[in-house]
Amino acid sequence: MQLPPNWRSVLRKQIQAPYFVALTEFLDSERRDHTVYPPESDVFNAFQLTPFDAVKVVILGQDPYHDDGQAHGLAFSVRPGVKPPPSLRNIFKELETDLGCPKPTSGDLTPWAKQGVLLLNTVLTVRAHEPHSHRGKGWEQFTDAAISAVAGKAEPVVFVLWGAPAQKKSALIDPARHTILKAPHPSPLSAHSGFFGSRPFSAVNVVLESADSEPIDWCRST
Repeated sequence: MQLPPNWRSVLRKQIQAPYFVALTEFLDSERRDHTVYPPESDVFNAFQLTPFDAVKVVILGQDPYHDDGQAHGLAFSVRPGVKPPPSLRNIFKELETDLGCPKPTSGDLTPWAKQGVLLLNTVLTVRAHEPHSHRGKGWEQFTDAAISAVAGKAEPVVFVLWGAPAQKKSALIDPARHTILKAPHPSPLSAHSGFFGSRPFSAVNVVLESADSEPIDWCRST
């Protein structure tokens, strides 16, 4: 479980802090006794695929998917060949409505990450088939630090906050410097309460283009 160098320099104090040492020990114990998702090599995938200096957009999730073979370190994303879960299917529905993108053949959002979209969960691991099982163990402090670091960038960033837990993170972000887009969570429980019709993808690109930054090709699936 290793942060890439560009993020490691930004978050050095976090990974040396006592809470993170305790978190690492907890995860070692969990992996000895249980199946944990995502695999250890994928825990920091969001950071590997989107270097700190390249972050233009942040989409916040909550816990990783907890069923077999789904989680691979990117919020809302699943491995190639895995059926997209309901929230991701709703994201794709809104993407089609917003930008006319055809339904992707894969639920793997790596192409977004490679364009500067940090797909960050607030908790980065979970015990198999036990949702929320790794909450309150230290991940929240670590990911808050990552959000704060991005919010400290001089360049404007677009933060996409879906659902109440993600929206609480707006306290870490200066709205005078960055853009915050809020909507209900895309889960089936709340998507019809305002996620559908929120047009987040075009809204992100309007902000990026106004800042003379390259827009995201949200339709890209490879």
